[in-house]
Amino acid sequence: MKKHILWQVLGLLCGQALAAPPQIVLNGSPSRPDRKLHGRFLHITDIHPDSYYAKGTSQSSQCHRKERSDGHQRASYYGTPFGTCDSPWTLTNLTFKHLEEHWSSEIDFVIWTGDNARHDEDHEIPRPLDEVFALNRAVAKKMEDVFLKKGIPVVPSLGNNDVWPHASGFYLNDPFVFLTFTATEYFISSIWDAFIPSNSKAFFRNGAYYAVEVIPDALAAISLNTMYFYHNNKAVRGCLVNDASDPGNLQFDWLEEQLKMFRARQMQVWVTGHIPPSDYHYFPECYYRYTELSLRYQDIILGSLFGHLNVDHFYFVKAADLNVSPEEDRMISHSSEGTMFEALMADFKALAKRSKHLNYDDYAVVNVSPSLVPNPYLPSFRVFSYNISGLGSTTVGAVGEDEYLLMTKKERASRWKHLPYRHGNDGNDGRQCTSAEYRDSWRCKFRPWRSDSHAPSRQNTLWTPLGYAQYYMPRLEEYGKKDEPKFKLEYLTFPISRVGEGHVPLRNLPKSLREGGVTESKLAPYELNDLTIPSWLDLACELGQPRERKLRKRFRKYMYMGGKDI
Repeated sequence: MKKHILWQVLGLLCGQALAAPPQIVLNGSPSRPDRKLHGRFLHITDIHPDSYYAKGTSQSSQCHRKERSDGHQRASYYGTPFGTCDSPWTLTNLTFKHLEEHWSSEIDFVIWTGDNARHDEDHEIPRPLDEVFALNRAVAKKMEDVFLKKGIPVVPSLGNNDVWPHASGFYLNDPFVFLTFTATEYFISSIWDAFIPSNSKAFFRNGAYYAVEVIPDALAAISLNTMYFYHNNKAVRGCLVNDASDPGNLQFDWLEEQLKMFRARQMQVWVTGHIPPSDYHYFPECYYRYTELSLRYQDIILGSLFGHLNVDHFYFVKAADLNVSPEEDRMISHSSEGTMFEALMADFKALAKRSKHLNYDDYAVVNVSPSLVPNPYLPSFRVFSYNISGLGSTTVGAVGEDEYLLMTKKERASRWKHLPYRHGNDGNDGRQCTSAEYRDSWRCKFRPWRSDSHAPSRQNTLWTPLGYAQYYMPRLEEYGKKDEPKFKLEYLTFPISRVGEGHVPLRNLPKSLREGGVTESKLAPYELNDLTIPSWLDLACELGQPRERKLRKRFRKYMYMGGKDI
């Protein structure tokens, strides 16, 4: 069985490699001096290719075998939408072909947030370790051929299905499992060796986290190993205050040093990972550390990008989450009763009630992208645009020496010295933090931070995220072997009136938008001028207004791609 799967994947690799044009192999974080800067990047997540997927099989078998009808649609050639199966290689290959033809010459870097192996949910065909490695290697090879060899940095993150056994199966009293997890990280480091800068390899091999300067001396991406924060991983200890050797604490110590260094250099940062931060997915103390660092370094963190949930949504980590006493505005957990949509709307309704008194210092936004795998919705990816106006240079290699960038960095460094301080645990008084219940919580250990209302995460300036275009593949079940389905624009975050400003290449827009025939459309449901924290809070407050039923209906439709709540 193991040899069978390895030969299948190796065959796919060889076929893809032979079809690709000869290119120069670049190392680490390639950035050729002649590479044009576009002000766009790709976020793709949860690819989940499955070499056992077979057309016409039953979803009850994970689309591996024909079984008695289970009332669900049979497996389609390019994937089974709104189902429970992983991606056939036909969908994976088609996606990378589309990205190469339509986007590889239009973006500056790629954020790739994990899960590159099939789920381990078919008890008749369990996942062996070598299959996990082979699938990861196959997807990494495609990323190299389509992007890295063209000088486009790719920033991968480790997913919970990229380790063996599956992350939810770890047990603290099983040393074999812990060693297997460590071995997986080491092997992944060899698979991803081309993506990791040489100065980050040691950290990566120790814990599968690292940082990449995707635009040297200007813009970085920090890839976290969220397996060390994930409450289902029983091989770690949960970031307890007095446990300095816990892998989660060691990673947060490293993250704090990275953020401190990037701030000293006046660089901006995207934080990325697989499992999004919440008080439901993370150990509590890990969540507190993540939240505090996100707020304390709000001046350089442009945003946080995650996958895993396969559901299109955004939410906030906030200062109230650090209070030792539960309050009305504490973040609503993903474990709340009802659907994720209902939990989000309840959270946004609470924000709307205080909309006139919101302090932007107290919030950081988390964006969760939907998946490529059509489980449980439709294949998708998104392309972000960001502000590069003012830069005299149009090539990556010269950006670090650009006069406008140097001037901007100097102004920020000067302003930083005079910024006011904000305490991260203002809601916790001294008596609470001296009690036995709370004194050993990170909520009582944080330092104050400075507030910068002019940071790129707070107002539209150089490097500020401006918007994104989300693409998906509707009617997936209708396509067969003789067809070649196309990814279509699902929606834009910015107004239709700004389509011609370069957020999206015109050739990648539908004809109705290219020709200017659409002025108001379902393709632009939110009309955000940018993706700053104030803009996201404005949208959340608008969604939280009872009268905004039409907007909430649109949000729900895009959240589930027209499917049902989960």
